[in-house]
Amino acid sequence: MKGNIYVIQKHHATRLHYDLRLELDGVLKSWAIPKTIPMEKDVKRLAIQTENHSLEYADFEEVIPEGNYGAGSVEIWDKGRFEIEEREEDKLVIHLYGNKLEGRYCLIRFKGQEKNWLFFKC
Repeated sequence: MKGNIYVIQKHHATRLHYDLRLELDGVLKSWAIPKTIPMEKDVKRLAIQTENHSLEYADFEEVIPEGNYGAGSVEIWDKGRFEIEEREEDKLVIHLYGNKLEGRYCLIRFKGQEKNWLFFKC
């Protein structure tokens, strides 16, 4: 899969969460979402921006051994392509075309906060 890929990985680490990864600027920009992924409008989730990952990580499904960063199981929850509708420093509007998710989603950064974003179907 090449160009504008996204993946959501279900990650059973210290706490169960979901990792949203979008192919942007040659890397996978990443956000950790502590609760389930919003699949309908009016459901908003905190998305905490984390470090970028290499594009190869889009296919990663394994158990990270105890004692390593992110220890726990990682499985692909959804994967597909996306189109950018709007991109600003504090706002990203995308259209997802995945196996589970389909439609327009927004990532909006909380004012004055570097890593905290709101992720929702818009």
